[in-house]
Amino acid sequence: MEADELLRQYAAGERNFKGITLVGIDLTGADLSNANFTRANLRNAILKDANLSGVNFREVSLGDASLRGANLSEANLIGTTMIKTDLTNANLNGSNLRGSNSREANFSEADLKGANLTEANLSQANLTKANLSESTMIRVNLIRSILSGSHLEFANLTNALMNESILDNANLTHGILSGAMLSGCNLCEADLSKSTTIGATLSEANLSGAKLRSTNASWTTLRGANLTGANLFRSKLSWSNLTGAILVKAVLIDAKFNKTNFRDADMRGAIMPDGTTSS
Repeated sequence: MEADELLRQYAAGERNFKGITLVGIDLTGADLSNANFTRANLRNAILKDANLSGVNFREVSLGDASLRGANLSEANLIGTTMIKTDLTNANLNGSNLRGSNSREANFSEADLKGANLTEANLSQANLTKANLSESTMIRVNLIRSILSGSHLEFANLTNALMNESILDNANLTHGILSGAMLSGCNLCEADLSKSTTIGATLSEANLSGAKLRSTNASWTTLRGANLTGANLFRSKLSWSNLTGAILVKAVLIDAKFNKTNFRDADMRGAIMPDGTTSS
């Protein structure tokens, strides 16, 4: 179907385009809100600045498509394929991407506030400065993804896979990262204040200059992690493993260390829980 025919049918009141093939179609700026494209093929489609709010894109193929600046708020993207899709500046507020595959997709500066990304594949995706606050990201795959400067306040990342991801300057305040895998992750200057990382793995992670004020990091693995200059004021690290961790000049005032393993940790210049400085 050609773009003109699709838009003519939509203007006439048609909303059901289930299973349609629209490979490479150009629908720049089109209004297709609340249409049903379940299992349609829109590979390489151009949907820049299109109004797709409330659209049903369940199990749709959108690989290599361009949705820059598109409005996908409250859209159904369950099981959708968006490999290498461009969603720069797209509005996905409140959308459902559960089980979708967005490997290597570009979500830079996209609005995903309150979105459901449970079990979605976002490995190697670009989420630079994306808004993921209040999103549900349980068991999400973010391995080697880029989340520099992203907003993840109150996000639920329980059991997320985030090994080797880049989260420098990200805001994870009040986030839930219990059981998450963050080995080799870059969290330099990130803000994890009041977050929960119980049972998470942050081995060899870079947390230099990170803020972990009042963070509950009990039972967390931080073997070999770099916490140089990190602020752990009133954080909970009971039963955690910091073997070989670097805590040079870290702030540990009022932190809780019951049964914490600091074997071979570098504590030079760290401000201890009682306010004294470690030599």
